[in-house]
Amino acid sequence: MSVRNRFGTTAALAVMTTVGAVLLSACGPDNAGSDAAAPGSAAPGATAPGAPAPGGSAHPSTPAPSNPAPGTPVPSTPAPGTKEVNGTSAANHLTVSTGTRAVAMNGTTVDFGTVVRDLAWSPDGKRAAFINGNGDLVVADPDGGAKVTLATAPGGEAWSHPTWQHAAQGPSDLPESAERFDTIVFAAAKGGVLRLEKIPTKAVGGTPEVLTPHTSLDGNANMPQPPQTGNTWADAGGRHGEIVYANTPAGEVYLYDDYIRPATRDLGQGSQPALSPDGEHVVFVRSVDGHDHLFTRSSRIDQKDERDLTPAAATDYTEPAWSPDGRTIAARTPDGVSTLPADGSAAPAPVSTVKGLPAYRP
Repeated sequence: MSVRNRFGTTAALAVMTTVGAVLLSACGPDNAGSDAAAPGSAAPGATAPGAPAPGGSAHPSTPAPSNPAPGTPVPSTPAPGTKEVNGTSAANHLTVSTGTRAVAMNGTTVDFGTVVRDLAWSPDGKRAAFINGNGDLVVADPDGGAKVTLATAPGGEAWSHPTWQHAAQGPSDLPESAERFDTIVFAAAKGGVLRLEKIPTKAVGGTPEVLTPHTSLDGNANMPQPPQTGNTWADAGGRHGEIVYANTPAGEVYLYDDYIRPATRDLGQGSQPALSPDGEHVVFVRSVDGHDHLFTRSSRIDQKDERDLTPAAATDYTEPAWSPDGRTIAARTPDGVSTLPADGSAAPAPVSTVKGLPAYRP
């Protein structure tokens, strides 16, 4: 099934299902350590099989062991009659979160002590951000320890797909110009409405604020503005805190750059975008002839050529992620995770049978 169908025509059903799951789950003041999944939750961002949360995943996952202490490597259970291939290593930096307590990394599986959905790594690789089983935004160490609940999801809201927004301070930049981008951006669904929200990475029990992508040029208030709702699946990259995101109703991918002045550009049809570490390229998903393909294009305004990295796709490639060096792209498939060269010089190759959201730890 195409991503466009999963994230477009079923958006209303997904939101209703997610809201019900959140209302049924406990929302204590400090729930980062909970090991209870939201009702029906399975894969990153999912709330029930076949009913993904907006911006989340529709793939099922295998339950993780619940007894080991946080940070303990735990065995994962492959499907009957098959042998699981972990596929992660310290060398390839790949990690896979499965919507359970177990996260595949460094050739093993680590128990985070709580449900981990939509895991994303900080720019230095020292912290992980994710949505826990209660739907709250949590950060933790790579072994699942030192958890901090940055924000607790209000009743009736469903959060998904956090990303670390970061800006590097240039020689002529003031410190505050980079510090204001030290935030985590995520998607929030409430009452059938999707918006992007953000919160400082150092917040504890904080209150997120709405992130409103817009365009401003020389104070011209009459410029066309991008959609303010329906925004989801944000991914940050580059040196200046740029963000790519998808707008579900329009089926379009946008790039938002607020470093000097707010500017938002429509990059074309697609979903689940990811911005390269240097901010120069975008990979995204688009349905072609019944399968989800991976496309790339430059993020520059004067370069609009697109490239299909998977022209011979016989399966679905979704939820792409860039390697820290920008040379490799990992994508989810129905059978696990595959990787391919970012320049499209080779076809995707399966690397892991762990079914979950791929992410690279810098």
